[in-house]
Amino acid sequence: MSEAPGAVPEEPDAVQRALIEWYEADHRSFPWRETTDPYEILVSEVMSQQTQLSRVETAWAEFLDRWPAVADLAAADRSAVVAFWTDHSLGYNNRARYLHEAAGQVVDDHGGEFPTTPDGLQELQGVGPYTANAVASFAFNNGDAVVDTNVKRVLYRAFDVPDDDAAFEDAAAELMPEGESRVWNNAIMELGGVACEKTPACDEAGCPWRTWCHAYETGDFTAPDVPTQPSFEGSRRQFRGRVVKLLGEHDELELDEIGPRIRVDYAPGGEYGREWLRGLLDDLEGDELVETEERENGVVARLRQ
Repeated sequence: MSEAPGAVPEEPDAVQRALIEWYEADHRSFPWRETTDPYEILVSEVMSQQTQLSRVETAWAEFLDRWPAVADLAAADRSAVVAFWTDHSLGYNNRARYLHEAAGQVVDDHGGEFPTTPDGLQELQGVGPYTANAVASFAFNNGDAVVDTNVKRVLYRAFDVPDDDAAFEDAAAELMPEGESRVWNNAIMELGGVACEKTPACDEAGCPWRTWCHAYETGDFTAPDVPTQPSFEGSRRQFRGRVVKLLGEHDELELDEIGPRIRVDYAPGGEYGREWLRGLLDDLEGDELVETEERENGVVARLRQ
């Protein structure tokens, strides 16, 4: 039977053991789960943000083949890193810029060695609390309990934890065995990814928490709302990516050379014309990916070096 609503088991040993044994017996194989290299893990974490893991596997391997160590990435031309990101449809290009800058920090400020704690890792450019904790956990076994969308869903259903960030953080921390962040965080995220998805597969996946699960006992498998990713097709993000890719193939281009190459209905004075395109370029300039220059014949743009 489950515990009282809103509570994790007071003696969580059996819950912990059941989950770890379930995970170690069989889990999805991803190459970044087979390494403890913090650089390789950081690359996987940044790539995995709102990107399907099937696409990440190929991109991750090719990225590391091109820049196999943090020093290689730090020494790379930023425009090449951004172009790689765009070519592999890995989402917002500023992630590539941040990853490149973080590599430079590791080399210049830390002698090529990654910080080993979540707080230390958060000092790297673009590395937020979740990513820092994931790298600390998976590379150094030195993290806190990870709380992502999958983990929230598991805790909400299994132990009726309220839909509140602080409550999720507390429950996750109570459940994680001390000194076991690497295997525990992998295991609980795996549980949410294969057994406790939006449509649960409790019996099919052999969920190890069915004995304690509030949702399994009551049949109520509701879960917190999950934000949806805006459509990529036709979005400003898609056209920003096209601009970056195009400029990666040319030294510089004028606005009216860029427009028709990224949008078939581009018209200089139209709804999707120079003003619209200049807005995209302003966004990219703000992200320090592109620079523009006013000339007598108009505006030209180039990738920022």
